[in-house]
Amino acid sequence: MKQIKRMLRMHRIFVAQELKRMMEYKGDFIIGIIGFLAVQVSNLLFLWLVFRQIPSLMGWSAAEIVFIYGFSLIPKGLDHLLFDNLWAIGHFIVRKGEFDKYLTRPINTLFHVMVEKLQIDALGELITGIALVSITLPQLSIEWSPLKVILGILVIPFAALIYTGIKTITASIAFWAKRSGNIIYMFYMVNDFAKYPITIYNRVVRDVITYFIPFAFTSYYPAVYILRGENPLWCIGMAVLIGVALMALGVIVWHRGTRAYESAGS
Repeated sequence: MKQIKRMLRMHRIFVAQELKRMMEYKGDFIIGIIGFLAVQVSNLLFLWLVFRQIPSLMGWSAAEIVFIYGFSLIPKGLDHLLFDNLWAIGHFIVRKGEFDKYLTRPINTLFHVMVEKLQIDALGELITGIALVSITLPQLSIEWSPLKVILGILVIPFAALIYTGIKTITASIAFWAKRSGNIIYMFYMVNDFAKYPITIYNRVVRDVITYFIPFAFTSYYPAVYILRGENPLWCIGMAVLIGVALMALGVIVWHRGTRAYESAGS
């Protein structure tokens, strides 16, 4: 408990310092958020153009698909906001020998890397996701219950852990390969398939994003439970289990990788 309190206190310190740093360049801060909002607006425009011609897609209404799209942005935005510094491990920190600084400080290296920076432009994703969910909910005939509300909220941090776990595992490959940015990107971008109902894809794609790179549990399956009340054990329970399992595996791979780390030579 004392260790957890210490880590939370240090996290607040890192966040405060990062916010001070970002406020020195308010223009970059605002442009970053606007840029992410613009990307999401363009994606929504695409959906609007599709549904002008097709009232439903494989049994999913426009409102349901927009709900799934919006829901997908919330856990992704949380991971992006809090733990995006893992990309730097795969791209240059290990390759340039800059990981040395993390090894010389009395802090868990993974925790230090994760909390060192905030990716504040992720607020664009979070704002868009929350807005889309809020706008579409009144248009949907959902049978609400206290359990559904609790599970719908509970699953979000575990869905974010799926992103973070996959990113941790792929970033850790850099400890052996020196850089793994392309590997992170290859795996991470699969999440784009999870922004829509997976039933619109062929069997191979469905299996990949369900069993191999399980991004379907970050949005589609939780949304199926929220929208239609189907199979909470699979839709919510598996999302929780996968999030915890991937993050645990990420921690194991990370610590093995740090033992294999070799600082840059002259």
